[in-house]
Amino acid sequence: NIFTIEKKKTELYQELGLQARDLRFQHVMSIATRNNRIIMRMEFLKAVITPEFLLILDYRNLSLEQWLLKELASQLAGEGQLVTYSLPFEFRAIEAILQYWISKLQGRLNTLQPQILETLEALVDPKLLSVDRSKLHILLQNGKSLSELETDVKVFKETILKILDEEEVIEELCLSKWTDPQVFEESTSGIDHAEEMELLLENYYRQAEDLLNEARELRVLIDDSESIIFINLDSHRNVMMRLNLQLTMGTFSVSLFGLIGVAFGMNLESSLEEDSRIFWLVTGIMFLGSGLVWRRLLSFLGRHLDPPLPPHVPAVLKKSQPAAGKVEMKTSAKGDTFGLSRSTLTNQ
Repeated sequence: NIFTIEKKKTELYQELGLQARDLRFQHVMSIATRNNRIIMRMEFLKAVITPEFLLILDYRNLSLEQWLLKELASQLAGEGQLVTYSLPFEFRAIEAILQYWISKLQGRLNTLQPQILETLEALVDPKLLSVDRSKLHILLQNGKSLSELETDVKVFKETILKILDEEEVIEELCLSKWTDPQVFEESTSGIDHAEEMELLLENYYRQAEDLLNEARELRVLIDDSESIIFINLDSHRNVMMRLNLQLTMGTFSVSLFGLIGVAFGMNLESSLEEDSRIFWLVTGIMFLGSGLVWRRLLSFLGRHLDPPLPPHVPAVLKKSQPAAGKVEMKTSAKGDTFGLSRSTLTNQ
């Protein structure tokens, strides 16, 4: 039965037998026991578990309300469990909250993963000569969300691991074992509830570990894609620098032989300007000389900028089989004849 109540905090912690600090809302993650009560804090989700009921405090999130009304009842009733015997109520309540939180984290990763993959595919396209800044902004936001997700998963793992390292806390989480005599008799007859609680926490610890590995793989993919983007940008930058250098060499070549035209363009009289063929001769010399100099500079640039071919490495000659056998014979003789003299070993 799921129902809603409204109570003051003072009345609530007096009824539950808790302190005021136990019901204080903190944006942390912890699982603790107090006065035969289990207090679970999962950031905005806070719950108090007793052997009889599960109390969810101050739920105002729409997705959390949907979970309370649609999924929580069946989980608390024990439907869909793989065990063949019925576990106490606090087991089902803890599992329901842990399942909700791990599903919440998995949903965040499932939302981020296709967005990041689509953005990376658009950024590492070799056909693009420039990087879309809007895509980089989207990748930056998704990378920040992924970092927050990794932090939340790590905190979830550390919270469970802290409990797994302390056997006394695991024993305290089994509330019905100490309050219900029938449950205690069942535990002594073959069902160890502390072991069941440990297996339950280890299950969600492994799920959190798998989720964290997926997030790390996505992070590595982002880092590798960033390296590819930087390599592409460096390649395009090198092409532009080389083109600029070639144009600078061409300008230098034309300017060098343009001095001839400057000399003939001065207001100085000579007998050459009277011949009509001198203009075409000087112009041809200028263009031909500029082309030859530019060609020479380009060949010099190619020799010094292009990567050299790797040197030819000759194949290593293998030792012949008789030589190898001789070495093996010496080694065997040395191992078998430890007490022989040096001359005897050489003869063998």
